[in-house]
Amino acid sequence: VQLQAFGGGLVQAGNSLRLSCAASGRTFSNYAMGWVRQAPGKEREFVASITWRGIITYYTDSVKGRFTISRDNAKNTVYLQMNSLKPEDTAVYFCAAGDAPNSRRPSDFVYWGQGTQVTVSS
Repeated sequence: VQLQAFGGGLVQAGNSLRLSCAASGRTFSNYAMGWVRQAPGKEREFVASITWRGIITYYTDSVKGRFTISRDNAKNTVYLQMNSLKPEDTAVYFCAAGDAPNSRRPSDFVYWGQGTQVTVSS
């Protein structure tokens, strides 16, 4: 699976961004999809994931209620709607695909996109 993420940018705290990730190659709907972020000097951190048919979603505690992951299997695309952004959300955001339906750790994902930078100013 080839993944390409886009939609990052520079926003002020409190504002919103929507990330998209387009997939190609293997059958998109066979994979759980997720978003993982990495801030400067820190390890990669799981953000959110969604199961094959989009029925179940998982979030890290710090983004619950602010971020929403969704997918459109007809368009081979996964989205991350990020609302009420905070400076601590600043990171490179990677989309990733996992074989397991409950992929929730960076190590669960087997295919990775190139990342898109999200910067939130205070």
